[in-house]
Amino acid sequence: MSDHGHGHGHGHGDQAEVLELDAEILAEHTASIIDWLPVTNPRHVVDLGSGTGAGTFALLTRFPEARVTAVDSSVEHLKRLHDKACEQGLTVDTVQADLDTQWPDLGTPDLVWASGSLHHLANPDQTLRQIHDTLAPGGVLAVIEMSGMPKFLPDNAPESHVEQHHHDERVPHRGADWGPKLTAAGFTVEGERTVTVHIERSPAVERYAHLVLRRRLDPEGLERALRRDDLSLRAERTVWAARKASA
Repeated sequence: MSDHGHGHGHGHGDQAEVLELDAEILAEHTASIIDWLPVTNPRHVVDLGSGTGAGTFALLTRFPEARVTAVDSSVEHLKRLHDKACEQGLTVDTVQADLDTQWPDLGTPDLVWASGSLHHLANPDQTLRQIHDTLAPGGVLAVIEMSGMPKFLPDNAPESHVEQHHHDERVPHRGADWGPKLTAAGFTVEGERTVTVHIERSPAVERYAHLVLRRRLDPEGLERALRRDDLSLRAERTVWAARKASA
């Protein structure tokens, strides 16, 4: 999911922790999304808006022969990703770039993975055209987006209203339907699916809930919410697989 939106208003340490909890909790979901993509053996894969590498490492696991490039605007996130890759004896190219201001030279990848990153861009339509131009003929773009924010509380919980009404104006494209945008950028959408996530309470879910909810609840409400037995992570991720024409 690697949705960098969770990080607004946090220090980098917190944001990195949210992204890493996200990666840990959603690992199986991410693996199943990669398996579903209409791609066989990509030679070069780009993780666009990689954060600390949830998608990068999942892609490397699935395509161990591929060259993988992680692109992010945060130097800190890329350093964490690079250190983690070194610990695991893996090679990842990292490219620091703010996609709204500069489009880096990424070669001609066969697969571009954009998870939770496109909704942050000022002009996503322009970026989609740039991805289309960058991809090798017949290459695939995978767009993975959360439909709204993750929820941790059941709908009848007194604190749950803060989850329903929380909308961040700084990310106007969150929850957008990317299908028409992909078509407008020249892609053929080959598949779309919604993955429903419901993960029961665990220490990781609890910690994740704490990091996200403490920005929306007063300390007393937060403590009450975290004590609930029925605390869980509920979210929906929509995935689009879009192909560039072969020639």
